Amino acid sequence: MADGFELFTDRSVVAMRVNGELKDLATTVTETDDVTPVTIDSPDGLNILRHSAAHVLAQAVQTVNPEARLGIGPPVTDGFYYDFDVAVPFTPEDIKALEKAMDRIIRQGQRFVRRVVTDDEARAELAAEPYKLELIGIKGGVSAGGTAENGDNESVEVGGAELTIYDNVDPKTGETVWKDLCRGPHLPNTRMIGNGYSLTRLAAAYWRGSEKNPQLQRIYGTAWPTKDELRAYKARLEEAAKRDHRKLGQELDLFSFPEEIGSGLAVFHPKGGIIRSEIENYMRERLLANGYDLVNTPHITKGHLFETSQHLNWYRDGMFPPMHLDEEVDAEGNVTRQGQDYYLKPMNCPMHNLIFKARGRSYRELPLRLAEFGTVYRYEKSGTLQGLTRVRGLTQDDAHIYVTQDQVRAEVASQLEFVFETLRGYGLTDFYLELSTRDPKKSVGTDEQWDAATETLRQVGEDSGLELVADPGGAAFYGPKISVQARDAIGRTWQLSTVQLDFNQPELFDLEYTAPDGTRQQPVMIHRALLGSIERFFAILLEHYAGAFPVWLSPVQVIGIPVSEQYEDFLWEVLAKLKTAGVRVELDASSDRMQKKIRNATLQRIPFQLIVGEDDRANGAVSFRFRDGTQENGVPVDDAIRRIIASISTRAQVLGAADFAEGAATAPLTEADEIVDAVLPAGLS
Repeated sequence: MADGFELFTDRSVVAMRVNGELKDLATTVTETDDVTPVTIDSPDGLNILRHSAAHVLAQAVQTVNPEARLGIGPPVTDGFYYDFDVAVPFTPEDIKALEKAMDRIIRQGQRFVRRVVTDDEARAELAAEPYKLELIGIKGGVSAGGTAENGDNESVEVGGAELTIYDNVDPKTGETVWKDLCRGPHLPNTRMIGNGYSLTRLAAAYWRGSEKNPQLQRIYGTAWPTKDELRAYKARLEEAAKRDHRKLGQELDLFSFPEEIGSGLAVFHPKGGIIRSEIENYMRERLLANGYDLVNTPHITKGHLFETSQHLNWYRDGMFPPMHLDEEVDAEGNVTRQGQDYYLKPMNCPMHNLIFKARGRSYRELPLRLAEFGTVYRYEKSGTLQGLTRVRGLTQDDAHIYVTQDQVRAEVASQLEFVFETLRGYGLTDFYLELSTRDPKKSVGTDEQWDAATETLRQVGEDSGLELVADPGGAAFYGPKISVQARDAIGRTWQLSTVQLDFNQPELFDLEYTAPDGTRQQPVMIHRALLGSIERFFAILLEHYAGAFPVWLSPVQVIGIPVSEQYEDFLWEVLAKLKTAGVRVELDASSDRMQKKIRNATLQRIPFQLIVGEDDRANGAVSFRFRDGTQENGVPVDDAIRRIIASISTRAQVLGAADFAEGAATAPLTEADEIVDAVLPAGLS
C-alpha cells in the first residue's frame, strides 16, 4: 500500500485517477488498483487547479470580510468563480485587496486535507453557512473535478457518495485555518497555485440559478500553471473583447435588442439582414444540392403535439407558458366550449414528423430529408442571455432525415461530410468531434437501442479521421449525438453542427413506411442542425472575421470614393455596372474630405474602396484601397469589375492587395468574364 506522493515524484502531478475516479495524492492505494497520474496541465489537472484557486478566493474573502457567507465555487472553462452573500457588494477596487490576501494564503503553502463527515457533523461545523446547510444531503452529479458548464454546479461541493470537508491546514502549526464543504479533489497545497492566477470580474448571480432565490455576488477568476500561460490567456481575452459580436453589431449597425420587444429577442438591421440572407441562401443552395426537401411549419401549436413528442415532459421549464385559446362562454360565464393550450414551438421535429405521416411512405423514398429554417422560442432565464449566442427567439437550420435501419451508418457519415464541406464554405476549417452518450436519469429507450446507436456514431466519428472526444451523459433524452466543434480565428471552440439519432419519436408518432416485402416498418430518425441557429452562427462568424467578412458576405462590397465632386459621374457609371452584376455598392458623395471618407469605409470593413481621380478617369481606370490599407492603382475598369466578381463567386477573403492579386490569379474567371461581357459591352474607356 502507498499514497500518490510515494507513487509519483514528478512535481507536475497534482492528483491521480484510481480505478477511473479522481483522487487526491494523499489517497492510499493498493497493488490491485488501476492508478494513473493527473498532471497540472491536463484538463483534469486544470480543473483541480482552478477549483483549488476558488477555495483560496473564498478563504481570502472571509479573511477580508468575516461576515461573508459562502455559496459555491466550481471550476468553469478557463477559470473559476465563487458566489458570496455580502451586505456590502465588492467593487472592482476590492479585487486587488483580495488578490493580496490570496497571495498570502498561497505563499503559506497551506495543505488541502480531505475529511469525511456525516450529515450531522457537517451541519454542526457549518452552522453559520446557510447555503452550505442547504446543500448537505444532496448526492450524485458530475464526476469529481468536472466543470460547472452543465449547470449542476452544486455537485462540485456535495456530488460524491460521501460528504466531505476540506481543511486548509497551516504546514507549520498543523492548525486548521479555514474549511469548506467540498467533494474535491484538490492540489496538495496552496503553493502549487503559484502566480498564474488572476481575479477577472464581478457579477450578480441567483443562488442555484433560480430567480426565486437570493441574489449573490459572484467573483470570477482564472488560473494557469504558469505566469506565461496567464499572460497568453489575457492576450486572448483582449482580442476576444475586440471581436465581441455585441460591440461589432452596434459599430457596424447590424442588429439590436430593443427593450420594447423584450430580452433575448433580436432585430436585424438592413446590413445585418443582408449577411443573414447570404448565410441562409448559401445553406439553402447546399441543401438542395444534397437531396433535401424544404418544408415550412407554423410558430405555434396545440399542446397535445408536445405531449406526444414528450417535450412537455422533459423541456416544459424551457418553454414559454401556454396560451389558452378557443374557449367560449355564455352570458352567465359558463364554459360552452372547452379551450385548448397553444405553445410557441421550442422544436421543429414534431411538426416534421407530421409531414412524414401525412401520407403513406415507401422504402423507395428513404432517406427522406426534410429541412427548414424554422423559428423556435425558448424561455431562457434572463441571467443566461448573451447577445446573439443565447436568445429566446432563434431560427434553426433544422433537418430531420428518415432512414431504414440499414441506411443509418451511411447516412450519418454522409451528413458529417455534408457538414464539413458546408462549414468550410463559410470559412471554418478546424474541427474535432464530440460524442454525447446517454444520461440514465434523462433518457428513453432500451439499453440495446442506446448501445447500438452509440456504437454506430462512434464508428462513423472514428472513420472521419478527426479527434473524437467523449461527452458522457450529454445526449438528449431520445438518443446519442455527434457534434462538430469548430475552432475560430483566435482558437476558441464553438459547438456548431449536431447529428443525433432518435429511435423514440418515430415510435411515439407511429411513423411507418412500406418495406420491400410489403410489411410496415418503423424508420430511424436523424436530427441534423448544421449551423445550430442562424443567430448564434451569425455571432460566431462576426467574431471569427472580426467584422471583416469575406466579400460574398459583406453587406457593402464596394464603395466609391471620388477625389472630388467632378469624378462622381464617372465613378457612378462604374458602380452602376457592378450593381447590374449583383454587386452591393455605395457611392460616398458626402461633403467629407477624402481622407475621412477612406477612414469611414475602413471602419465599416468594406472590402473594396474604389478611388477615382483625374488619371483614373482619363485612362478608364480605378484605384483600389483595401481593408489593410494597401492599394493598387490604375486598374482598367473591365479588369476591376471582373476581379471583384471573381472574388465574390469564389467566396474569397480579401483583406489586402496581396489577397486580391492571388485571388485574381487563381480564380476560375469564366463566370466573371460572362458577367463582365454582359454589363460592359463597350467598356467605359
